[in-house]
Amino acid sequence: MSDLILEQRTASQYDKKTRKKKGSRPFLLFVCIWVIIICSGILGAKWYTDRIQQTLSTNLEQQTAGQIASMQQAYEARILKLETDYTTDLAELKAKVDALNELLTFTKDNAASKTDNSNKLYTQLNEVKKQLNELQKSLDVLK
Repeated sequence: MSDLILEQRTASQYDKKTRKKKGSRPFLLFVCIWVIIICSGILGAKWYTDRIQQTLSTNLEQQTAGQIASMQQAYEARILKLETDYTTDLAELKAKVDALNELLTFTKDNAASKTDNSNKLYTQLNEVKKQLNELQKSLDVLK
C-alpha cells in the first residue's frame, strides 16, 4: 500500500507541476497582449493630440495673421486720413495768415498813424501763427 500512496503522491505532484506550467503560459500571453493594447492606446492618443494641437495652432496662426493684416490696413487708412486732414487744415491756415499779412500791410500803408485796427489785425495774425505752429507740432507727433 505504501507503493500506491507513493505513486499517488508523485503523480499528484507531477500533475500539479504540469498544471502550473500550462496555466502560466496563457496568463503571460494574456498580460503581454494587454500591455501591447495599452501601449498602442497611449501612443494612439499621443499621436491624435499632437495632430489636433498642430491643426489648432495652424488655424490660430492663420486667424491671427488675417486680423493683424486687417488692423494694419485700418491703421494705415486712419493715419493717411489724419495726415491729409492736417495738411488741408495747414494749407487753409496758411492762406488765412497770408491774407491777414496782406491786410495788415495794406492798413499800415493807408494809415497815417498807428490805430487800434492795425493792432487788432496784428494780434489776430499772431493768434493764427500760434494755431499754425500747434497744428504743425500735432502733425509732427502723428508722423
